[in-house]
Amino acid sequence: MRFLPYPRSVKPMSGPLSGYKVLDMSRVLAGPWAGQMLADLGASVIKIERPSVGDDTRSWGPPYLKDKAGDNCDDAAYFFCANRGKQSVTVDITQPEGQKIIYQLAGQCDVLIENYKVDGLKKYGLDYESISAINPKLVYCSITGFGQTGPYAKRPGYDFLIQGMGGLMSVTGAPDDEAGGPVKVGVAVTDLFTGLYAANAIQGALLERHQSGLGQYIDLALLDVQAAVLANQASNYLIGGDVPKRLGNAHPNIVPYQAFATADSHVILAVGNDGQFKRLCDALEKPEWVTDERYTINSARVEHRQQLCAAISLCLREKTSAAWLQAFQEAKVPCGPINSIDQVFSDPQILARNMVVKVADHRAGEIPLVANPIKYSRTPIVYTLAPPALGTSTDDVLENDLAYSESQIKALRDKSII
Repeated sequence: MRFLPYPRSVKPMSGPLSGYKVLDMSRVLAGPWAGQMLADLGASVIKIERPSVGDDTRSWGPPYLKDKAGDNCDDAAYFFCANRGKQSVTVDITQPEGQKIIYQLAGQCDVLIENYKVDGLKKYGLDYESISAINPKLVYCSITGFGQTGPYAKRPGYDFLIQGMGGLMSVTGAPDDEAGGPVKVGVAVTDLFTGLYAANAIQGALLERHQSGLGQYIDLALLDVQAAVLANQASNYLIGGDVPKRLGNAHPNIVPYQAFATADSHVILAVGNDGQFKRLCDALEKPEWVTDERYTINSARVEHRQQLCAAISLCLREKTSAAWLQAFQEAKVPCGPINSIDQVFSDPQILARNMVVKVADHRAGEIPLVANPIKYSRTPIVYTLAPPALGTSTDDVLENDLAYSESQIKALRDKSII
């Protein structure tokens, strides 16, 4: 497949996916998260957005990005979490001229990502069958709430709904005998997991293409992903036969492994084996627990969870979190604080790992972003493109990638196609 030159304003990426080209037709989080991952790994990613409106998350504020004068820009902070490394091209795909642009771009690309409803792009001739006829090497990834098949296929799917339907909320929150009930996770983890699965699936398909010479269709469903990432809780049910319950911050298979109140706040204890439990007993000055048959091994501690955790709670209320954390760290007992998000980004370990990067932006001067956690030894991730303002690469892509003339671009803009 032949690649045309990069637009004037964009420098070629470095990284393991350098040379690959992605058409990101997705919105909100799951699809854009996958597209951002591919961009971080070096792919050239063109984000298709609706003229004048753009990705839904551009308006999901406050807060909004502030310009150099301190005034709000049009884009909400939410948008910036999932769209760095991309070029924004505005296209009205409901119009034949807009569809032609997508055909032309898809003909040059290795990957297309979309998260429209089932058959949502078929009426525009932008479904896999239509696009693959133009480019049989294309890897086409569709992300929906429930997949392309099954009785729920036509339903809209959102992360919150899927956390409930997929069992996550049944194991998240306070136990039945305490107030509170089921709660969702504080970030849209089903969307994020789906984005990560999509990025993995796409790269697998690209690797397979080296053998077959062909692309393929990827059908990803949020509900499938949520079922998959139930992990040990799913195995506890499928193999053990017991339906997992909500345990608050406790672990279903390990004790003590939860948050405990101290004299001033809370700490987490994550005791993963019997040796660590012995060291915990030493730190708590409770050597008799080591030989107590209720607590000697983990399976016994799980069986007598309530008694043991109640006794630990009484101990921990006697000192501050700082005092306990120091004592546990000295005893080599896995432990930690419950940090607020501002504390996370001032944590010396996060700072040492360069988990905040600043990317140049023409509006704000620079934008702080959470870095990709992948650390390559030879092909480090390079952050060259901030999440784009709406449509900033439209002219460049049309002119340089598709060889449109200035008059053709003007005519499309006059008709609100771009």
